[in-house]
Amino acid sequence: MIKFLLMVNKQGQTRLSKYYEQVELGKRAALEADMVRGCLARRKEECSFVEYKDYKLVYRQYAALFIVVGITENENELSIYELVHNFVEVLDKYFSRVSELDIMFNLDKVHIILDEMIINGHIVETNKNRILAPLLALDKMAEG
Repeated sequence: MIKFLLMVNKQGQTRLSKYYEQVELGKRAALEADMVRGCLARRKEECSFVEYKDYKLVYRQYAALFIVVGITENENELSIYELVHNFVEVLDKYFSRVSELDIMFNLDKVHIILDEMIINGHIVETNKNRILAPLLALDKMAEG
């Protein structure tokens, strides 16, 4: 099961966070800072799977952004690694070459995309067209 998903830049600033289990707000900042510091400190040659406290972390770097996913021990790391890639491909398709600024200024749309893919910590959709359909329908309604 997916416990959380974070998008952070190279400076360690969180650009997106989505939690699928209850974590107190006070603990979130410390948890995020510690996890991100650990992931940013790793070299590119090292594995993208890290054990951290009660979680396994799966992270992937795209340009200046890191996507970090916390999962339970029984979740498949490779499927989550591919899910992260699929998430970025969907963002690229919608934003035409997604950037950190796209995420910052369209956080609501990024959350809609993420909510179409993951519900309650479980992957429910991976088809790019089906993921984007509700968002494209909202865009069409906003235009007309």
